[in-house]
Amino acid sequence: MLLRTPEQTSMLLWASLLVLAAPVSGPLAAVPKSMISLQPPWTTVFHGERVNLTCNGFHFYAPEKIKWYRLYSGRQRPSETQGNTLEVRDSGQYICQAPGSLPSNPVRLLFSTASFILQAPHSVFEGDQLILRCRKRGREKLTTVRYFWNRKVISDSNKSLDLLISQASLNNSGCYQCTGSLENNRVLRTSLANIRIQELFPRPKLKVTDSQPTEGNSVNLSCKTQLPLERSDTRLRFVFFRDHGVILSNWSASPELQVTAIWREDSGSYWCGAMTSGIHKRSLPLQIDVQRIPVSGVFLETQPQGDPVVEGEILVLVCSVAEGTGNTTFSWHREDTRESLGQKSQRSQRAELEIAVIRESHAGGYYCTADNGYGLIQSEAVNVSVRSTPGKRRGLVAAGTTGGTFSVLLAVALLFYCWYQRKLGDGSLGDTTRRPLTLGPGVSFHPMCPAPVELQQLYGNVHPKERDLVYSQIQIIQPGEQGEGNTFRTSLEDQHASILYSEVKTQLQDDSAGKVGSKDEDIMENYKDVLLM
Repeated sequence: MLLRTPEQTSMLLWASLLVLAAPVSGPLAAVPKSMISLQPPWTTVFHGERVNLTCNGFHFYAPEKIKWYRLYSGRQRPSETQGNTLEVRDSGQYICQAPGSLPSNPVRLLFSTASFILQAPHSVFEGDQLILRCRKRGREKLTTVRYFWNRKVISDSNKSLDLLISQASLNNSGCYQCTGSLENNRVLRTSLANIRIQELFPRPKLKVTDSQPTEGNSVNLSCKTQLPLERSDTRLRFVFFRDHGVILSNWSASPELQVTAIWREDSGSYWCGAMTSGIHKRSLPLQIDVQRIPVSGVFLETQPQGDPVVEGEILVLVCSVAEGTGNTTFSWHREDTRESLGQKSQRSQRAELEIAVIRESHAGGYYCTADNGYGLIQSEAVNVSVRSTPGKRRGLVAAGTTGGTFSVLLAVALLFYCWYQRKLGDGSLGDTTRRPLTLGPGVSFHPMCPAPVELQQLYGNVHPKERDLVYSQIQIIQPGEQGEGNTFRTSLEDQHASILYSEVKTQLQDDSAGKVGSKDEDIMENYKDVLLM
């Protein structure tokens, strides 16, 4: 069995406390450490003076007991206090532990017997104000004080005994010393004091949820750093930016930044920065390479779909892709000519091209293409058929619309005139029953007259022997194929026939052949509902 002396046991206990007081990570990092503050703030004082140590813990309450440990000359002396303050007069290293907290970092105190000392604070963080003070014991006054940093003079004054550095940086760490001159020109020199400026927070580290994200996805950026427990109330501000000076956010209290949709052109080096009290620190760069998905499954459809498009309507050509990210260039083409009908470049998987007024000439095959930088992909062709709208019918049609009276009178006058001309050519009205019209020799029609007219008896209830006939249509017969006897084809099915007037009622008087008199006016009055087209 190995036996240890009391001194060795104390040293092992002290070493274990120092290990507990060291910075931790992992699960233990969630447990806070106790802190010691000094009043006055100096670690070196004259022998016989007093220093009050205060232990601060995360779950500290005044009635609870605080554990204290002092190490001096190889001996460890534990003690307890009912409150969180301990008054000390002896040199040594002190550690405290509040309930629910880890042991604090050690504080070294020196109660000096020298007559001339350099006083420095226990802990100084970058950005803090650093004050060094030269003190002399006794009644003699110093006339001049000179400060050295790493053996170089940094201050020489006969007015102030203090050295003030308004904002300390890590570069201010080093060995400090001061000298003082008395009235009798005697010079006093302090011992060297090694002062280390502590880092307020380490260089931030930028973290990203995905360093190779796919286009269009969101990415979260985090700027990670840590404040010491003594400065846990310090407010940090953060900023994010990309290479070439592209600022992604303004300074804010949030160490997080979400890029809702990242694109290929956003690839590059990213940084983050942290700042407080004039201290700026920037992370190392982090490369983010955004991945693009090539287009595929290019498809063209028309709106409206299915049936032929009616001439004059709007036709919309919709080009879409099944996959593909980023900025895509869509283009529409005719299959026969391959001419480009239009082009659009947008960050979308779907684009439309509108043909405002479709014509019969627009009928044919159409296709579209899509390209997002990985090569052009073409869709299958879609055939577009166009159905023309029925043309307006030529000639005269029955109508009862406003303004038709003048058209009726004009048509009746023209018909009567042409009837009179034919009557002169025939010599008499003769039988008005249906029969083919023949052109006698030397008979010609007036240019204003329409082509020969054949009256169609369409009402079957009219007796063929009666002289009073009712006709529903008169047709203009365009010259077609001639049959025997130079007669014109007058079938209703003839594609060259068009209706001249409809619903015309007339009474032809049984006048003698060749007599045309006042009764003609009566005939004119019997023409009704005639409209010129």
